[in-house]
Amino acid sequence: MMSLRILLMAGAMIAVTGCNKAPGPATNTSTTETNTSSSSTTAASASSDPVASAESAAPASLAHDAAIVTVGADGKMNQVRAGKNGWTCMPDAPDTPGPDPMCFDGNAAKWADAWVHHKPPPDGTPGVMYMLEGGTDASNTDPYAKQPTADNDWIKTGPHIMLVGSKAMLAGYPSGAKPDTSTPYVMWAGTPYAHLMVPVNK
Repeated sequence: MMSLRILLMAGAMIAVTGCNKAPGPATNTSTTETNTSSSSTTAASASSDPVASAESAAPASLAHDAAIVTVGADGKMNQVRAGKNGWTCMPDAPDTPGPDPMCFDGNAAKWADAWVHHKPPPDGTPGVMYMLEGGTDASNTDPYAKQPTADNDWIKTGPHIMLVGSKAMLAGYPSGAKPDTSTPYVMWAGTPYAHLMVPVNK
């Protein structure tokens, strides 16, 4: 689930605050449809090569110098590689239904931490999350949904960039419950955790 994945990401941010040697700039994140072969390839590479899986989430120029962390079976974060540019990347989580390696900057990690702990997220400090291999499905209206129901507007996502931490940048983008996920749209509209989903083609 996307919710679980972001929860793990927030934990990772707390664990890797000291992993990056230098702060990096904010960036974006996006979604697109993925196919079964892509999913199995990513999952396989995550178990055999977590670095390659994690780096697949973002452009190589960014991912190459990012900190790499994994989540153990006990939920603990493990640093695989220290970072140099303020970004952190995580490999695909094999227990989620789709390929979901991700890379995020420090502002995005603060936003995710606020979401996990039901706190007001920072506003005016945009953050970026890259998920160029795709993302796990999630509710488009309920930030805390764990599975699809008849009324929580479950959607499918693919390769995307997520832009978080700024209400101003959401203006003018579609924010309905059932968006066209092939174009940019606002996810979790009307909640403190509304953010922009930007689908990308790999």
